[in-house]
Amino acid sequence: MRVGIGFDVHPLVSGRKLVLGGVEISFSKGLSGHSDADVLTHAIIDALLGASSLGDIGTLFPSSDPKYKDASSLDLLAQVLKSLKAKGWRAVNVDATIVAQRPRLAPFVEGMREQIASVLGVDRNQVSIKAKTSDGLGFVGREEGIAAYAVALIEGDK
Repeated sequence: MRVGIGFDVHPLVSGRKLVLGGVEISFSKGLSGHSDADVLTHAIIDALLGASSLGDIGTLFPSSDPKYKDASSLDLLAQVLKSLKAKGWRAVNVDATIVAQRPRLAPFVEGMREQIASVLGVDRNQVSIKAKTSDGLGFVGREEGIAAYAVALIEGDK
């Protein structure tokens, strides 16, 4: 068994959809990025890649590559899962935290858990997602961006 940690942050901007954990959330702003900028899924990807020593999201899916422009982060997560499986690893569980001042994310957490669990091929109870604010502090508190942290446990047949 191995553990990995992931982190991601993107700025909030007008004119973009807000996608977190594969769930589109109605909000006046979205996250800026080359793909869909889903910080939650990106943090989970990096946690899985870290646990398996397979690199990081920026190396595997560089923003300089046009084929990842507006890509679904759930599709990127599925590609990472294929790489893990090819190396004999499988996801056991994920624990993640989204840090956003607004919008209120609690109503969307169960949908995010379902989306992530489906791609990982695990039960929803093996995916924990929490939503927090920064109590008005820092770039998150000023509603300039959203951040996410994730920890993943993987298991191998080695």
